[in-house]
Amino acid sequence: MGYAVLHLDKSPGGEAAMTDHIERKVIHSNVDSSRTYLNQELIDHPDEVADRTEAIQHRLDTANLERKIGKNQVQVIRVMLTGSHEDMLRIQSEGRLDEWCADNLNWLRKTYGTDNVVAATLHQDEATPHIHASVVPIVTGERRKTRTKKQDDKAEHDSGKKKYRKKDPNRPRLCVDDVMARDKLVEYQDTYAEAMAKYGLERGVRGSDARHITTQEFYRNAIAKKGNLQENIEELLKVEEMKRQTVEQLKEQEQEATARYWQADTLKQQKESELSQTEKELKEVKGQLKTEKFRSSAADAGSAIMDGISSALGTSKVKRQQQEIDNLKSENQNQQQKITVLNQTINRERKEHEKVSGELKSELNKIHEWLPDTPNLIKWGEHCKSIGFSDKQAKDLVNKKTILFTGELYSNEHYQRFKADDVVVRLEKDPTQGFLKLLIDKTNIIQWFRQKYKEFQEKRGIKIPEKNRQQGQGMKP
Repeated sequence: MGYAVLHLDKSPGGEAAMTDHIERKVIHSNVDSSRTYLNQELIDHPDEVADRTEAIQHRLDTANLERKIGKNQVQVIRVMLTGSHEDMLRIQSEGRLDEWCADNLNWLRKTYGTDNVVAATLHQDEATPHIHASVVPIVTGERRKTRTKKQDDKAEHDSGKKKYRKKDPNRPRLCVDDVMARDKLVEYQDTYAEAMAKYGLERGVRGSDARHITTQEFYRNAIAKKGNLQENIEELLKVEEMKRQTVEQLKEQEQEATARYWQADTLKQQKESELSQTEKELKEVKGQLKTEKFRSSAADAGSAIMDGISSALGTSKVKRQQQEIDNLKSENQNQQQKITVLNQTINRERKEHEKVSGELKSELNKIHEWLPDTPNLIKWGEHCKSIGFSDKQAKDLVNKKTILFTGELYSNEHYQRFKADDVVVRLEKDPTQGFLKLLIDKTNIIQWFRQKYKEFQEKRGIKIPEKNRQQGQGMKP
């Protein structure tokens, strides 16, 4: 019996990159794009919602929250649901995957509330079928801290201190701490295992030291376990690609934050200029009113009234502009903090990138030193795919296996395809010259193409003169 796998993760910030991964707007190296059409969106979004990121914001906007959402407040919990690899493939082969998805949705909605489960996607284009769900942690009821302080509140009531009107405990609020409390997490594992028992999946070991690892850690562990240098290179390339994409995303975020910072700074300078101009105009008006000589008391009274009106209007405008400047300064500080954090993250990712690059270079140096034929074999593999062999056939040929081929092969020399019926194909090293050559029915592929071209031309009534060529000559892919 396998295990039911349930993993909850607090979102660290913006969800655009995760949405692109889940909805396959960006394809990572561990995804089989030929199977992406099998993926399913399990929850329909409202008409005005385009994707998962907008679904999260729509839930926050329509939840009647009274408090403003903080910038560092967790707005969504990422939930990943699956099972042991062999068991998930068994459920898939038995045709029970739709039933499994329905039971997962029922558990999610019962556990977190139907309105809070805003997105769920089934992925079948990776090694193990799994569901990515998004839960907005909106709760009602008393806070956990409030419940623990009831006795203190009662003592305060008895002491006769001043009482304040309490907030409605049933009002909705965004609180990830209530949803992901330790006792709640244990309860989730228990109830999820009960829901999955019908599929032969059981709960993991309670109190186990096992921990969840990131995708990058998974690939690094896989590299450590593999002894084959070529397989190590493939795994390292996956890590390298993931690091490159992460650095590019962070750079884009830094550029956006920098643009917003300079935009806010420009607006602040504009407001400061307007404030300075307003103060200057007020001083000029007041100066004119004070220097003018009024001979009658009515004129003096009029001057006082005008001065009062000007002062009142000017003060209101100055206060408003000063408030706008303060807001802009605060926004600038926030943007500067974001830029600092992004720079730190980029530096950290760059160091990790350099570390992985060093590991990759070390592996490549071993390849060139221990397996000098490998680069040439890789070129031959690419060449075989370019002329018409499948990925598997090219791989078999590079591994010095003989294959039986039926299909069409493309000649770069003649710019056309030639049909091959049950031909025997093999890549081998010339015993005298030492270079590799591709043989079709024991004939060098160059000569095979030329013979096919000759037969094609003769059928059209065109005779090609014979040329003296070395039959054993190899070919550079």
